[in-house]
Formats: sequence, structure tokens, C-alpha cells
Amino acid sequence: MNMQKIIDAVRGFDGVLVITPQAGGPYPELSWGDAYFYYAPDGRMPERTQPYGTIITKNYPDDESSALDTPGRFRVNIHVGQGKADPLVAADAQPTDVDVFQPHPLYGTAGWVCVIDPAARTSDTVLALLRDAHESARARADRRARRG
Repeated sequence: MNMQKIIDAVRGFDGVLVITPQAGGPYPELSWGDAYFYYAPDGRMPERTQPYGTIITKNYPDDESSALDTPGRFRVNIHVGQGKADPLVAADAQPTDVDVFQPHPLYGTAGWVCVIDPAARTSDTVLALLRDAHESARARADRRARRG
């Protein structure tokens, strides 16, 4: 599954905001070429909310273990919550393994999982988890709105 197919699938979620920073835009150069997924039915990036999913295409400072500087390589990161994360991850996965779930190299203990280059083994589950993460983000936004 390629990056664009994942982005297109997420764009089909109700109330989603997909940010895909490009050269010359308002976002930092480091983020160019990546994708960030938010629940934002008003179409504006939430000010105090992290994305529930991302696609990263390059190494970031302090996050080089996935070897994302390899051309064409990308990593999908999804916040699933700790209870869901542990059963998903492959116990023997190496940080550069493709098409396997593993804990996010920096945020795994916070319930984030990742997959480098999702393919036959993981692509359906990646899309299902992104939908679940979207619905969880919607529920959090609804609770915040009710508290007012």
C-alpha cells in the first residue's frame, strides 16, 4: 500500500483534516512530504490537540531508528492507546522491519504503534486502526465541547 492510498482513505473519514505540508507552505521544512491526521470538522487545525495519526517520510532528530532516509520508505504512526498497542506489536520486530506492527520508537509507551511500508500483512489493519483512532479523536472532541 502506498502513502497516497492511505491519505485518500483517511480523507474519506467524516470531519477529518489531513495536513500534507509542501515546500513553500506555512509549515516547517522538516515536515514537508509528511501527512498529519486530525479530527477537525471545522477544517481548522486544532490548537491544543496532537494528530491521531501521521505518515513520516524521513528521519527526524532523535528518531532515526526506522531508517526513513531510504528513498521511498515511509512509516505510518497511529495512536491506538496502550491497551490496544501491546497485542499488536511483533515481539521480535527490529526497528527497520517492514510490514509489521511495532511500538513507535519515541511514543510507544504512550500507546502509539507504527508500521514501515505497510503491505499485505498490515495494510487492512492500518486502515482500520486509523479509523478507530479517528473515532476516538471525535469522542474526545465531543467530550471537550460538552464541558465547554
